[in-house]
Amino acid sequence: FCHWAVVDLDPAAGGINEGEFSKGVTPKGKNGPPGPGGTRQGLNNFTQWFAGDPDMGGDYFGYDGPAPPWNDEIIHDYHFKLYALDVERCAVEGNFTGDDVKKAIEGHILGEAQLTGRYAINPDAK
Repeated sequence: FCHWAVVDLDPAAGGINEGEFSKGVTPKGKNGPPGPGGTRQGLNNFTQWFAGDPDMGGDYFGYDGPAPPWNDEIIHDYHFKLYALDVERCAVEGNFTGDDVKKAIEGHILGEAQLTGRYAINPDAK
């Protein structure tokens, strides 16, 4: 499940401020692909998850964070990956996805960093 695909982050920008790219799941999705600071954001998998739901269905651009089912009995791992590329602009256009980004950056990766977070909404999850 892809919660966020963002491209064209400026390395000189420093960091990402809390809530800069999202302030939570927005019913019917969020606008995109243009994002803060010249970035572009792809469709996350909430687009498919809510497809067909008249109250929630739409195009979900940007970041939508952890949202396991309320009764889920497992702990979920969330992987954040950042890639340094040898191109200024990622070669994706239109309504792209995380998979589209992975294909577009093949052969252009100079380095990468990863952070994994663990989350469970159910206090009894194991």
